[in-house]
Amino acid sequence: FPAMATKYSSLVLLSILSMPSAVVGFTGPTKFLPCAGVSNEKCRVLSTIRMQAENSKDLPSQLLVPEAALSRRRVVQLTAGSVLAATAPLPVLSKVAGQPGSFVKLSNEGGDFPLMSFGLQVYDNDKARKLTLVALEAGVRNFFSSVLAGNQRGFAQAIKESGIPREDIYICGSVVSNRANGFEAAYKATTRGWENNMKEFSAGNIDYLDQIMLDYPGRDKSSILGQWKAFQEMKAKGLTKSLSVSNFDSQQLDFVINDEATSTKPCVNQLPFNLAYHPGGAKPTAQWNSDRGVLVQAWAPLGASTGGFSKRIKTTCAQIGERYGKTGAQVALRWIVDSGASFTTSASSKQHFQDNLNIFDFALSPEDIATLNALSAD
Repeated sequence: FPAMATKYSSLVLLSILSMPSAVVGFTGPTKFLPCAGVSNEKCRVLSTIRMQAENSKDLPSQLLVPEAALSRRRVVQLTAGSVLAATAPLPVLSKVAGQPGSFVKLSNEGGDFPLMSFGLQVYDNDKARKLTLVALEAGVRNFFSSVLAGNQRGFAQAIKESGIPREDIYICGSVVSNRANGFEAAYKATTRGWENNMKEFSAGNIDYLDQIMLDYPGRDKSSILGQWKAFQEMKAKGLTKSLSVSNFDSQQLDFVINDEATSTKPCVNQLPFNLAYHPGGAKPTAQWNSDRGVLVQAWAPLGASTGGFSKRIKTTCAQIGERYGKTGAQVALRWIVDSGASFTTSASSKQHFQDNLNIFDFALSPEDIATLNALSAD
C-alpha cells in the first residue's frame, strides 16, 4: 500500500484502519460504497477487490473510498498502532561494487538492495504484468509487490516471462494483519498473509522472496510480537531471506528488536518521506532508524499522496535541476537518497522508469540540500 501513490491512489483499502464501521456507514462484511464518480476502469478494479475481500480469509472486510475522502497521509494517521513520529531514511551501509551509489548492503540478512524500487499500484493483473515487464526492460531490479495492490499474480507472471534470472531481481511482498487483536490472533493472521503471498507469487514460479514487509504495526506490543513470530517462521522455512516493516515508529521497532524471542531483526522501515512531508526532520528520522540497523524506504517520494508539492517546491527543484542537467523530480528523488533513504515509486513508461533510475550519477551540494530542507514548511 505504501507504493500506491500515483494514478490509483484514489482507491484506498479501509481494511487497514481501526475505525468503527458506523463512521463510514458500513454495516456488514460485504457492503461497499458504490463506484459512483469513478471511471469504468477503476470501477472494475473496485469490483475485483470486492470479490477478493468477500472470499478472503486473510484480510478483514474491506471498504474502498475515493482519495478525496481519505488521503494516504490520513490513512497512516488513522492506522491501528501507527504513531509515526517520523518518516524516512536509511542506515549507513556499504555500497555494492559495480553499481556505485545505486545499491546498499542491508543489515539483518537483507542482502544487496537497489535504492530505487518499483512499487506496484492498484490495477488488474494484466496491467501489473505489462508494467513490470516495462520496468524490467528499463533496468529496474527492485520490486515492492504489496498484497493491497491486488495484483501479485500479474507481477509474478511478468517475472517468469522476462527470462531474467531470479537471483538478479529483488522482490518484496507484504502482509496486512494490523487489525488482529492480541498475540495469537496477530500470529495467525500474519501466517495466513504470508501463505497467500507465496500462493500468488507461485504463478511466476517464485518460491522465495528477498523480503517480506509487515505493512502496518499491530495495535499493541503483544499483537506486534505475534506478527513478528509469524514472519520469523516464514524465514525459518526458507521462504524469505529478510524481514521488514512499514509505518513503524521507534518504540514499535524496539518492541521487535529488544524482544528475547527475536532472532531476525527488521532491515527496512517504509515510511512516508518526501520534500514536503518528513515529520521530525530528514536527518533525525534517518538517524533513529540507522541506530537500529534499519534502512528507511520512502513511500510517496514525490508527494503524490501526502498532500503534493507546493509551487515553490516544484520551482526550486526545477531551478536546482538545471545546474545538474536533471528534472525537478530527479532532484526530489536525489534529495531522499542524499538524506540517507531509499525510495519506492511508480511509473507508466520506460522513459519514466529510466528517469527514476537516472539519479545516481550526481549528488546534491550541501548548499542545495540545505535549500531543499527548508522547503518542508510550505
